[in-house]
Amino acid sequence: MSPQTAVRKEGAARIVTASATLEGDLVIPDGATGIVLFAHGSGSSRFSSRNRFVARALQEGKLGTLLIDLLTSDEEKIDERTTHLRFDIDLLAERLVGSSDWLGTQPETRDLRIGLFGASTGGGAALVAAAQRPDRISAVVSRGGRPDLAGAALPRVTAPTLLVVGGNDGAVIEMNREAYDQMRCERRLEIVAGATHLFEERGALETVARLARDWFTRFL
Repeated sequence: MSPQTAVRKEGAARIVTASATLEGDLVIPDGATGIVLFAHGSGSSRFSSRNRFVARALQEGKLGTLLIDLLTSDEEKIDERTTHLRFDIDLLAERLVGSSDWLGTQPETRDLRIGLFGASTGGGAALVAAAQRPDRISAVVSRGGRPDLAGAALPRVTAPTLLVVGGNDGAVIEMNREAYDQMRCERRLEIVAGATHLFEERGALETVARLARDWFTRFL
């Protein structure tokens, strides 16, 4: 975070949902205009360096961020062996819904409009959560996401949605195009030239961060 970004609140968060108590990191810049809840992807966590990079860019744009672990530590150990929980979109979406409801109860965040930033399978979970909370979720950004995993929820999403995919991530591009065609909300598909699934190429993640900040700033 740049030294020019004054922080009104920063610290650990414990979010109680219907199925688990989740750990998170909350940052609210002074004068925040909205807050973005991060849905991490397959095998990732709130410590993801890529999502933290994007979070810092959002904070510099006067947007709060909440990075959470969608699985508990015990569940993560199970998922390391089976890899099935990371694809349990209904479970992940339920926890995103619970986390967005939690934001609506906190004095520091209850007046802020909420956006969801989903990566990989988190992109599908974010869209299911947005369909379930149309009055609470105001925008969605999916990075290298699997929006196709949202299935029947796609036509019910009302939040403006930005789908960002790497230009060299061919299979995921097609999945995003198919999901885009099923959606009815305001939406945009951005393909970052030369980028692969993790956006590790020079300048690729910076492009994602800029696109996300512009989208959330516009709709939050």
